[in-house]
Amino acid sequence: MVAKRNPLKLNALQLKTLTLLQALSSPDDGADVPETDRLIPMLPSPHGNHFHVGQYVVSGGDATGLHNPAVWAALTRKGLVAGVPPANASLTPAGIAYETGLSEKILHSHDH
Repeated sequence: MVAKRNPLKLNALQLKTLTLLQALSSPDDGADVPETDRLIPMLPSPHGNHFHVGQYVVSGGDATGLHNPAVWAALTRKGLVAGVPPANASLTPAGIAYETGLSEKILHSHDH
């Protein structure tokens, strides 16, 4: 049986935000980290109309949910984020594993 796409029915802004949180909390060296809660580091500052997330560059327009309390509340309510967002929050194992399908669309390689 094929897994249902977006089983928690996250909206587009919630999916984009979760994709960014997954990238932010991933180890930079690609190490295999156990499926436990991953601390979400300090949110990046914009650099013009974009910002950097590890090896990626992200358009500022794709990141509006990072500063939206309603998005954080929805991700917390659905069990994808734990703690008090954004300062003391972490991705839960469910948040780490959730397939958003947006990584290739909003996380771009950068050359500077």
